[in-house]
Amino acid sequence: MDDKGSFLSGIIGSDQAVEGEGMGCVSFETAFLRRIEPGPADIDELGHVNNVVYLRWVQDIAITHWHAVAPDDMVGGEVWVALKHTIEYRDPILPGEVAEIRTWLGRPHGPRFDRHVDIRKPGAKRFSARATTEWCRIGRDSRRPMRIGEDVMAAFGLIGAELG
Repeated sequence: MDDKGSFLSGIIGSDQAVEGEGMGCVSFETAFLRRIEPGPADIDELGHVNNVVYLRWVQDIAITHWHAVAPDDMVGGEVWVALKHTIEYRDPILPGEVAEIRTWLGRPHGPRFDRHVDIRKPGAKRFSARATTEWCRIGRDSRRPMRIGEDVMAAFGLIGAELG
């Protein structure tokens, strides 16, 4: 699979890419998924993944998902910017542990989408961190908001999907 964003920082696990993935992600069960092992720089003085790293992963999984599903012209002509993050922390991830990062989309409103992210250890019942981010679609050159239309819904495989 062509990983259109492999040159960008923020792309997680291009080696994990599977053709056709990322379509129809509307819940935890249907979420786009990547696994990551934190590096030494991700660990804080308390001996676990730093809260700022979780927030970086929230942004990185969103970028990775977009680059996995969007056609080249959309990736080249549009940018998603975060307007607001809400994040909760529960179960720390320790050095040597793997994190599963899942993301799915909420309902669009104008140029905005809510994106949900769940970060947890494989098989864990409890999340390590979960977040909802309000993203805004803007034109790369104009820097103006762009309404989320059928083109974006089709890229994410969401035409006719029930969004929460």
